[in-house]
Amino acid sequence: MTMFTRHTIESAPAASRRSMTAVAAKQGYLPAAVGLLAESPEALEGFLRLSAAFDACTLEPVAREVVIMTIAVRNGCHLCVAMHTARLTALGADPALTEALRAGGPLEEERLEAVRAFTLRVLATAGEAGDESVAEFLGHGFTRRNALEIVLGIGAYTLSTLANRLTAAPVDEELRAFA
Repeated sequence: MTMFTRHTIESAPAASRRSMTAVAAKQGYLPAAVGLLAESPEALEGFLRLSAAFDACTLEPVAREVVIMTIAVRNGCHLCVAMHTARLTALGADPALTEALRAGGPLEEERLEAVRAFTLRVLATAGEAGDESVAEFLGHGFTRRNALEIVLGIGAYTLSTLANRLTAAPVDEELRAFA
């Protein structure tokens, strides 16, 4: 049981309705997590803007998903794990990559493992990853810009995973096959 209301577009605070309508149009349904997050128009809009900025960054899509899945697994967000398993599947990612991410284990592909390891290092050190970690990350063909983009992803998906856990957001029927 949760103390939070799963809003519909009609029951949500007025300031959340436009964002909810846009998400529903894009997804083809209104995700439960969005209905729950809508209680705070600022949190909903903040997450949508941060995630859109992360989606637009220069990290390639699978690398972005590595960041997201690393955070989702670390933070125990079953909904995000299911949602981003679906996203990796849609991107045509190797199922072994997805399984390794879901298990929180190392990745076979060195470049993607560098993303996962750097994400965890930034989280573990509250951003004080150190020159050696940054240099190791850069040594896999990434840029300083990419390092900061990972911080952006951490911010966006820490917000999402913590909000989903706080509100007990369920896995939507559309994602159950990926749970």
